[in-house]
Amino acid sequence: MRLHSLDKSFLLATVLLVVAGFFIFTSAAMGLAARQSISYTTVIGKQFALGFVAGTFLLLIFSSISYRRWRGWALWLFIIALAACAAVFLPKIGFSYNGARRWIDFGPFSFQPSELLKFAAVIYFAAWIASVKKGVATVRSGLVPLAVMSILIAALLIKEPDTGTCAVILTALLAMFISAGGKWRHVGLMALIGALALGGLALARPYLMERFLTFFDPSHDALGSGYQIQQALIAVGSGQTFGRGFGQGIQKFNFLPEPVGDSIFAVAAEEFGFVGSIVLIGLIIFFALRGYRIATRTSDPFASALVVGFVTTIVVQSFLNISAMLAVLPLVGVPLIFVSQGGTALLFALTEVGIILNVSKQQK
Repeated sequence: MRLHSLDKSFLLATVLLVVAGFFIFTSAAMGLAARQSISYTTVIGKQFALGFVAGTFLLLIFSSISYRRWRGWALWLFIIALAACAAVFLPKIGFSYNGARRWIDFGPFSFQPSELLKFAAVIYFAAWIASVKKGVATVRSGLVPLAVMSILIAALLIKEPDTGTCAVILTALLAMFISAGGKWRHVGLMALIGALALGGLALARPYLMERFLTFFDPSHDALGSGYQIQQALIAVGSGQTFGRGFGQGIQKFNFLPEPVGDSIFAVAAEEFGFVGSIVLIGLIIFFALRGYRIATRTSDPFASALVVGFVTTIVVQSFLNISAMLAVLPLVGVPLIFVSQGGTALLFALTEVGIILNVSKQQK
């Protein structure tokens, strides 16, 4: 293994996504500020300070620090992340928004522990994979640890509830498991159990059943559970080929729920049209391809699993968000990475990019 310069193409993909995300966010924030009569600069300032500034700082730091250090911190980081997710249920520590209890309040800022859990779960499972090596293909050293981690994560996140983030983390763990040599029959077993659990959860949680019904019939309850999808599709269709232009979208002001959150892709599609949407999706795909290429070019199993996990969490979450706005998948309520409001999500995404860039210096 020899030292190389960091992967400039991967860094370029990240920079383009961050810049594009900032412009889309600044436009979407106009709608939020107008509807809630809050300061536009406050909305932009929080995202800029916690997400862009702090995130960029951490990217630079961790692209320079050896990724191998994370292996020694893996277990404690995972335990801390689990404890932080449990802390949201404590009075005066966690707080609720739109029926979900996912945040810890820190005065002017809020922190979403599930983002830390997403980060820590990838690091811990990568460390486990590196420790068992070919044992990942066995039941004892591969399937059982994967199942135990999945149960712990699902128990906490479904309680919040944060089904979308739970799906993102479990998908990333499966991707790491497969890339490390896990058996496909074990993957199939996990997928079957997951599907059965999701079906049972939908029966127990009416809001999940409503999302499935809306997915199969977008006109179902058009003023209730189907309202967001209906308005998102109107926004996307209104953009036509080239869009209405930056800042000229209409849906974000009075119609789209969460214009800076879950619905931000619909805002982008209305203002930048089909062409702009394809460019954004193309950047995400380019980011994924360069990231997975880094994973294949390292001989260190910990580094490879780490990169696969981080890239998968970012890409899967992005496409879950976009697919929901296009009615291709049910609404899962996850932000669009690099674009949506959520300084915590952007902070961790840029930290992960920094670690991946450090891995890219270690080539075969």
